[in-house]
Amino acid sequence: MNFTSPLFLFVCMPLWVIFYYLLQGGEHCFPILKKIEIKDWFLAIVSIGFYSWSGVVNALKLCVYIIAVYCMGNLIEKGRKDNGRLGFVLLLVGCVGSVLTLCFFKYMNAIESMFIDFFNKDMHFKSMIAPLGISFITFSALSYIIDIYRGSAKAGTFREAVLYISFFPKVVSGPIILWKDFAIKISNRNIDSEKLLNGINRIAIGLSKKVILADTLGTVVQKIQNQTINGIDGITAWGCAFLYMLQIYYDFSGYSDVAIGLSGLFGFEVDDNFNFPYTSLSITEFWKRWHISLGKWFKEYIYFPLGGNRKGSGRTLLNLFIVFLVTGIWHGSGWKYLCWGIMHGICCIIERCVKGKLWYQRIPKFLRWISTMFIVMIGWETFRLESLGAVRDFIQIMFGFRTFSSITFTYNYFFSYKVVCMIIIAVVGSTLFSKEIFKRELEKLKKLPLFFCMQESLILILMILSIICMTNSTYSPFIYFQY
Repeated sequence: MNFTSPLFLFVCMPLWVIFYYLLQGGEHCFPILKKIEIKDWFLAIVSIGFYSWSGVVNALKLCVYIIAVYCMGNLIEKGRKDNGRLGFVLLLVGCVGSVLTLCFFKYMNAIESMFIDFFNKDMHFKSMIAPLGISFITFSALSYIIDIYRGSAKAGTFREAVLYISFFPKVVSGPIILWKDFAIKISNRNIDSEKLLNGINRIAIGLSKKVILADTLGTVVQKIQNQTINGIDGITAWGCAFLYMLQIYYDFSGYSDVAIGLSGLFGFEVDDNFNFPYTSLSITEFWKRWHISLGKWFKEYIYFPLGGNRKGSGRTLLNLFIVFLVTGIWHGSGWKYLCWGIMHGICCIIERCVKGKLWYQRIPKFLRWISTMFIVMIGWETFRLESLGAVRDFIQIMFGFRTFSSITFTYNYFFSYKVVCMIIIAVVGSTLFSKEIFKRELEKLKKLPLFFCMQESLILILMILSIICMTNSTYSPFIYFQY
């Protein structure tokens, strides 16, 4: 089931929210309901049901996986208290088991291909389709057992473990929530009219990002890509890369907004996953603003355990490189993802080495921003295209090293006035709205009743437009579903 499907938006989500609030009221009338934590069980059942839409077998695998993680968490907590060494061994077993499970489902086909290429021998495994959200589920499982071992949080009850790993707003593509943070949210969540309205608004904004902006831009990207084999000009190639850069941002940030809004409807406050990443002046800053929950996870469970920046500059640079290497591997099994991670890692290492240099600080901010966005844009092509060879060929078109004798459709065909207007809206929304002057004025306007009415009217219009776009277009899954 998808967040943009009519079944979810107009049937499942309203019914789940209404029933949840009825249970909330019922707890005040019947204390037994509060004692057995009926709301949590309801959310857990709903989450498993939501996940089962990808396949009943996948849902059964998820249930088995949750039971295993829950049991391992209890064993680690007991082992840590009784015998520190035993606790560490159990933690190692749990981490290796989770990582091997991820590798089995996500990387086995790639491992088979590499084996055949290297040894020139056939090796056949049964083709495995990775369960939906396996990467994010693995991150949750690792966070759960590691936080228990560290003593950052206690082992949850079975109900809490099921809810944490399967919570439907985040189970497929995040945002990633650490167990020590989620454990606090479970016990401290509350619901009021303001949070309900904010949640609905966030969902409406996220949907408009996805179906109005991302999908519209994505349609143009696909048209250009389909025409590439017949020949496109350099301007069109640059435009395609730029459009995809905007598309992937609005697609993923739109998903995150919907997930955060849905979590808010059920009383869970989830931190923002994006903070205007396309205003960054360096790749390092970009990763502080893009997919923030992923960066937090890698920092917490890879960078810090490796020593962080506490063991000298050389070790710090190595730790940074390892983190980005793992980031690339996590995104996919192909060489293109590995190269993408290495590229970002090298950029961050270089920036760390020169950030204190006077000549670097004197570089105009505009030039630093342009160079950062260029690296990001080129990097996203590894996500859009099928192989490194395809990326190389497309970059050659962009820079004029590869030309076509006959081009049927030039940039004038692809970039109509409608598309240009959408690009302007997308650029303004992803950059200018981050300025402090806009934030200050917005805070002032929020105090005015008239502004509240205007805001809600605008959001309602966006929601209506989103629904129209959804009904008039074909299904387009969120880009990050494949990761």
